[in-house]
Amino acid sequence: ASLRQIADLVGMKAGSLYYHFGSKNELLSAIFKRGIEVMVTAFDEADSATSHLSGRERVGAHVRAHLAALFENGPYTAAHVTAFRTAPAQVRDAIVPVRDDYEAMWTNLLRELVSSGALINSAPLGLHRLLLFGAMNASVEWFDPSRGNLDDLADAITSQFWDGLAQEAPA
Repeated sequence: ASLRQIADLVGMKAGSLYYHFGSKNELLSAIFKRGIEVMVTAFDEADSATSHLSGRERVGAHVRAHLAALFENGPYTAAHVTAFRTAPAQVRDAIVPVRDDYEAMWTNLLRELVSSGALINSAPLGLHRLLLFGAMNASVEWFDPSRGNLDDLADAITSQFWDGLAQEAPA
């Protein structure tokens, strides 16, 4: 799609769009950056609200905040998850540092939980973070908030992360 077609779709003149964005790459970068900003804000709010809670409750609140950023703030937030890999290299290169900063916030949370003894580190923290992100981010492909409860999804992801799927039955 051209910038002119995009402008037509959103009901504005192409000149207005060109005033703010010189290219589709600039527009896509802005969408990705804004989506990550929403996620950072949600993370910060969850962090402030849960610093006194248990490790599991903190992880649960952060998972819920991440899912809210994906599902409750319009499709531009989830665009990062769905379109990043196919974006032009120039766009990806501009966004990777911003994305890395957000991911570092999660790594620091997990590191803090390990240091406090709330979370036992059985694998590299980066791997734990990637597994958690995989569960949260993949949900944009299959979860329908109009047919399911986001709180229930957050609880399921948190339980899977915190407790695992298989537990031995009591003897």
